[in-house]
Amino acid sequence: MRIQNYIAGEFTDPISAQWLDNYNPSEGVVYGQIPNSNQADVEAAYKAAERAFPGWSRSALEERSRILSEISRGIQERLDALATAEAKDNGKPLTLAKQIDIPRAAANFQFFANAATQFSSESHETVGRNAVNFTLRKPIGVVGCISPWNLPLYLFTWKIAPALAAGNCVVAKPSEVTPMTAYLLGEICNEAGLPKGVLNIVHGLGSTAGQAIISHPNIKAISFTGGTATGAHIARTAAPMFKKLSLELGGKNPNIIFADADYDKMLATTLRSSFANQGQICLCGSRIFVEASIYERFKTDFIAKVKELKVGDPFSDTSNLGALVSEEHRNKVLSYVALAGQESGMKLLTGGNKVVVKGKEGGYYMEPTVIEVTSNKCTLNQEEIFGPVVTLMPFTSEEEVLEMANDVPYGLSATLWTSNLSRTMRMSQYLQAGIIWVNTWLLRDLRTPFGGMKASGVGREGGLEALRFFTEPKNVCIQYDE
Repeated sequence: MRIQNYIAGEFTDPISAQWLDNYNPSEGVVYGQIPNSNQADVEAAYKAAERAFPGWSRSALEERSRILSEISRGIQERLDALATAEAKDNGKPLTLAKQIDIPRAAANFQFFANAATQFSSESHETVGRNAVNFTLRKPIGVVGCISPWNLPLYLFTWKIAPALAAGNCVVAKPSEVTPMTAYLLGEICNEAGLPKGVLNIVHGLGSTAGQAIISHPNIKAISFTGGTATGAHIARTAAPMFKKLSLELGGKNPNIIFADADYDKMLATTLRSSFANQGQICLCGSRIFVEASIYERFKTDFIAKVKELKVGDPFSDTSNLGALVSEEHRNKVLSYVALAGQESGMKLLTGGNKVVVKGKEGGYYMEPTVIEVTSNKCTLNQEEIFGPVVTLMPFTSEEEVLEMANDVPYGLSATLWTSNLSRTMRMSQYLQAGIIWVNTWLLRDLRTPFGGMKASGVGREGGLEALRFFTEPKNVCIQYDE
């Protein structure tokens, strides 16, 4: 099938009439085409957004809220179809798409439908000067939203919903690797009554369509989730143009396990935090540090659990892991595994091989992989692999593991397992991460700020932080006579 761009409420072919192949990673075959959009398509999308902005930005909050709620309802009503499209496009298990990806996409729209009516600004009485200051929060204008392939609709809506709730119009680009659910979202928006041009979806490569968005002189803000190298390129392009930037980038997250943890809960959760979505989540705990006194026990039990995981057809209820998103990406992940036989101090404990699934022999499958390392300085502990690969390493003291946890370029998230409250408070103070989970993982409250430190990004998403990003504060000072 041919996916089309969504511009001014209409589905349109790319102006250049050029197309890109769209692959089904679970089978390794082309199953459709998407627009190979360029600057002309982005300009058409911008013009549509520009025309729509005055009306949308001045619309009543209740009307915006109602339309966003309708979009949320439309996503919920199409749960099965959207989940099937996500599993086919991305390679993830259908059960995961049904339980996590699509429900969260609906929740994103409903959350910001509610938040739009609750977002308040500040006022300050200047005592003794007969003055009052109040702050207006005004929509920015036309903004750009660029999302990744690992959680396609989930992260696409995470950006679009707050941008629309704040009164902006959007030019959005989903990943060219996983475009299907973004395409289907256009249909849902039309059914919900979203005015034409408020949301525009342009498909294509990052180097062309994405570049046209970030370099457009009148797109005033960029919200991007993806790789750190791409984020750096966006910053170099957009910062001199004085665009607002929100960059949610990579992670190399520590999973720190102390001996006093709830062992059974920790083991089950660590299995999930290691290999959920084939390890293709920026929040996965890819560096597992275990207190020395329980290290051998954990290693034995963890490897046994990993070996029980089934890699298979995403549409089978018995599959724990599906396919990686592309052949190129699987090759990249396997190249990291190969380092275990090249660099000293590494030992492959389980996994590390391609998997051939009966009936889907061309799919991009791979075993969940565990590698024991002796130094946090090794390549596997310093670079983001973004696949079903984790490392194990023992530690002997709180000070030692804190130093190793922080000794990476990234600072997105960390997971801490302990029943010691004082240790929890100490570690939380000094772990260099934007998100810290204690005795849990990926437990998200949409009101909380989301983002990282260092090479993990700039700014925060989620809750009021997102609405603040997508608005410009304007202070009004009024002095009055006594």
